[in-house]
Amino acid sequence: MDVKAVIDDERDARAPVPHHVVSGHFEQSNGRFTFCFPLADPWEGRFFQCVYPLQDEHAPDDRIAFAAASGAYLVQATGELGFAVAAAAARFSRVVAARYYRTTSHIFGYVYGGSGGSLQTIGAIENTSGVWDGAVPFVNALPTSIPNNFTIRALAAFVLRHKAARLADCVRPGGGDPFGSLDETEQAVLREATRLGIPLRAWENFDYVATSGREGVLRFVGQVRAIDPTYATDFWNTPGYLGTEQSPLGDRFRAAKVDHVATVTHVERSGNDLALVLDSVPHNAGEPGTEFTLTESNSTSAAGRVTGALDVAARILAVDGADDPGPLAAVKPGDTVRLDNQWYLAMLTYHRHQVPTDASFRVWDQYRDGDRRVVPPQRAVEVAPIITSAVTGGAAFSGGISTKVILVDNLVDCDAFPWHGAWYADRVRAALGDRFDDMFRLWFNDHADHLDAPVTGTRCAFLVPYVPVLEQALRDVSAWVERGVAPPAGSVYTVDDGQVRLPATASERHGLQPVVALTVNGRERVEIKCGERVALEADVGVPRGAGAIVAAEWDFDGAGEFSDGEQPVDGSASHLTLTAAHSFAEPGTYFPTLRVTSHREGRTDTPFARVQNLGRVRVVVRT
Repeated sequence: MDVKAVIDDERDARAPVPHHVVSGHFEQSNGRFTFCFPLADPWEGRFFQCVYPLQDEHAPDDRIAFAAASGAYLVQATGELGFAVAAAAARFSRVVAARYYRTTSHIFGYVYGGSGGSLQTIGAIENTSGVWDGAVPFVNALPTSIPNNFTIRALAAFVLRHKAARLADCVRPGGGDPFGSLDETEQAVLREATRLGIPLRAWENFDYVATSGREGVLRFVGQVRAIDPTYATDFWNTPGYLGTEQSPLGDRFRAAKVDHVATVTHVERSGNDLALVLDSVPHNAGEPGTEFTLTESNSTSAAGRVTGALDVAARILAVDGADDPGPLAAVKPGDTVRLDNQWYLAMLTYHRHQVPTDASFRVWDQYRDGDRRVVPPQRAVEVAPIITSAVTGGAAFSGGISTKVILVDNLVDCDAFPWHGAWYADRVRAALGDRFDDMFRLWFNDHADHLDAPVTGTRCAFLVPYVPVLEQALRDVSAWVERGVAPPAGSVYTVDDGQVRLPATASERHGLQPVVALTVNGRERVEIKCGERVALEADVGVPRGAGAIVAAEWDFDGAGEFSDGEQPVDGSASHLTLTAAHSFAEPGTYFPTLRVTSHREGRTDTPFARVQNLGRVRVVVRT
């Protein structure tokens, strides 16, 4: 991106830490930037830069504070597609930083990003030289991810929705076989989704898996329709697609299909609110993904597609965007509305018809026969690489990195599947050969999902935040680049039928996270009577080189509310045995949980890089 950078404003700020703010824009573009320079005393000659396609130029306080505590200034730029704006901001930041800190030394730079930002991070490090010195991609997306990761989830949620509670219970500790309560069709779909990479334990939060899958399909259906316009027609009319398949699953899809034309009998306007009363609405019109297309009376041409909420029982469509001066301003009784969810339903199996031509994506082997031929009919174009290329700026995902990289992935991530990290690690290993260990680490986190927001509320019962791992990874990659200090070893893992598995102990597992092996009366599950005490015992270890244990908290009910245990944890040990006893006054099912925190330096007084993990067991209390 060869455009002129213009500084619009410079000022000193006191919060969240004292720092100097420089903000501006790039001429002839939409790119904007903000640089946050801490005082010269804590600065150690580096910057951190987070990238994401949808972010703006305003730097969050937590990133500013962490960068300053790590001897870095922060670069924040608007999230355009590709990495050109990010690279331009990184380069210009060095010019401004050299002036501000009065230095002629090389300023080290480190780029990091998650999800769509991981695509940009990999695009940046595979396609630039001299811009960044190291990188930390996390919750890693791949050229196969969009829209396939959404369609996989949406299909499974559509089929399994009536078994949601039972499935969620089965994947909790001591819950039994998640396939056991499903019929043959449901088992087949769950197995398909599991082999494609949805972590089985992610179904504990069934609503999130379902909602994020559905919203992702709705977000990208327009792009698929533009690239592959005949897909839905083929799905419902051509042999080989589920819409025509004579099977219980095909029957479910045809029963859910909505294709109905209703007449507007009454129009209700109140300010910008618009509600259309319809003469008829099919009973299944409440299915997700139903589209609404208006057509004027005495006309055969559609007036336009609208969005809104449909009350099936009342036959009322509450229309969004009623202040639009277009088709909504003229809608009147006698006009018609077509209710149609055929594109949405067809999208739920789009991944079956998008088997990558690159055979290294082995999770798609389930769609091949014994002769390695793909069984489902395939579309003429692979959509996912097209979408991905726009986000990455043309990354080949070759693994040909020229900077040191620590990749962070999570074992309960249903958005960017855990095997993604293993796949990219294989690419890097193939590209670098004997240099792999000198350039690359892959760390897996247990009990962590896709979201980088703080883990709060009931999510605390089964998840831990992974941002502290990113913080330590940024510190480690900078020490690796600048001083040659190798970070802790990469995680030891296997990938089996799309599922990533780690060894049981910290000494075997490696990576960064502490490992908690918790038992109740020596087992994973017990059944007791009200008032009976149970003995909880945990073996806790931190991988070699990853630090010491600085906190241990118990949640005996499994509600996500933790308190310190009776045994003090002072940051001096990397291995502990922790015990507790507890009784339950009321019948029910409980999940006693121990949450443990480690820190590289054993510090108990810092908010940053406090890496967590947890262990859980099941206690069934009878009367």
